[in-house]
Amino acid sequence: MKVNIQSKKGLKTTLSIIVDKAEIKKKLDTRLLELQQKIDLKGFRKGKVPPLVIKNQFGKAIYGEVIDKVLKETTTKAIQDKKLKVAGQPKIDLKTFGEGKDLNFELQLDLLPEIKLQSFKNYSVSDYSVKVDKKVLDERLENLSNEYKSFEEKKNDTKSELGDQVIFNYKATVENKDFEGGKGEGVTIELGKDLFLQGFDNQLVGVKKNEKKKVTSTLPQNHPKKELAGKKASFECEILNIKSPKKNKLDDEFAKKIGAKDLKDLSEKVKNQITDQYNMALNSISKKEILDQLEKNHKVEVPQNLIDNELKSIPKNPDTNNDNNNILSVKKRIKLGLILNEYGETNKIKVTEDEIKNEIQKQVKSMPGQEKFVFEYYQKNPSATQHLQGTLYEEKIIKYIKSKINLTKKEITIKEAEKMISSFNENNKAKTSPKVKNKETKTNKPKKISKK
Repeated sequence: MKVNIQSKKGLKTTLSIIVDKAEIKKKLDTRLLELQQKIDLKGFRKGKVPPLVIKNQFGKAIYGEVIDKVLKETTTKAIQDKKLKVAGQPKIDLKTFGEGKDLNFELQLDLLPEIKLQSFKNYSVSDYSVKVDKKVLDERLENLSNEYKSFEEKKNDTKSELGDQVIFNYKATVENKDFEGGKGEGVTIELGKDLFLQGFDNQLVGVKKNEKKKVTSTLPQNHPKKELAGKKASFECEILNIKSPKKNKLDDEFAKKIGAKDLKDLSEKVKNQITDQYNMALNSISKKEILDQLEKNHKVEVPQNLIDNELKSIPKNPDTNNDNNNILSVKKRIKLGLILNEYGETNKIKVTEDEIKNEIQKQVKSMPGQEKFVFEYYQKNPSATQHLQGTLYEEKIIKYIKSKINLTKKEITIKEAEKMISSFNENNKAKTSPKVKNKETKTNKPKKISKK
């Protein structure tokens, strides 16, 4: 195999490759011998069909198969030998081919740019953290207490109020007719939550135990019986019991009831939960500051084919003309991905199998009852695992960069944090993370073959 650089302009390079006809013949002969052992033709014993017969009958198909294999192998070897980092899929342009001829083709490549990593000397990034004051902590503990509230029975002559539990039987009709599913026994609702039917709760405010009450409400549009969807229904309700909420006392006993050691431990857990909640979002703001400075301080030529491929994946809105914005956004995203990947490769940053497994385990723990679904999702979707790997890879690179730059610690209030997060989310609605891959540069399958 002979490989020469035919032309080079910017990131575009064309290689001229010649594979000697003797090498092609050798591979053809090898393939014929392989097929001889497999082919079963009438008039011949299996494994005894003469190669010439096989060639006469299947020659074109066999030649095409061999040439495809040679193209793939020589493409990969040529790129490796020239130590080229290829962006996207190579294109092959066949010049001469055919049995008894040298295979001559051109390999058109888009190369990844060489990136000169810059010093972090002048970088300045804010490292935000929230201050959880006593008022916020007390409010969160109070909300927690309400979530775990219990109820106690009211006196018989006491009217129901918002926040009470009402237990009742009902019989419903539509246009004075009974319908399937129109009866219920021992139904419990918490007045004010409006979880039964819209507007139903308020009509049970002021009822007493053993009282009967007529309630009207509109059935939902997604009712399983299409003929009943959106219809007005009348409910004859028999009030069985009324219970009022019993406020929990915030003490050690309550804390133990919901899994903490004591009230101090519960307060610490809630405080950490609040901190983690806000810090996750604030870290995104710090990351944006890092990415903006990386983009500003590095000059990188982005391969056009990567931009074109990315633009193809963006749905077009015929009512708007966002082409220019899309191009700028995509170009920036790819540029940042290339820069981050260069930092990752230069500093030998990798994502281990254990790290991927640990992250999946975290997701499993955060979705109780759906453990099987999460595991099966990653087992059946290799692309999801690859995406997760890319996310972890990016996080590790950002963490490395943070360790090298000047971080300005800033403690802010929750009110300030919420304002910053709201503004950040609004400004970054349509933006996505940089395209970063945690893998060695590989030669992709040639895109297409043109024959002249």
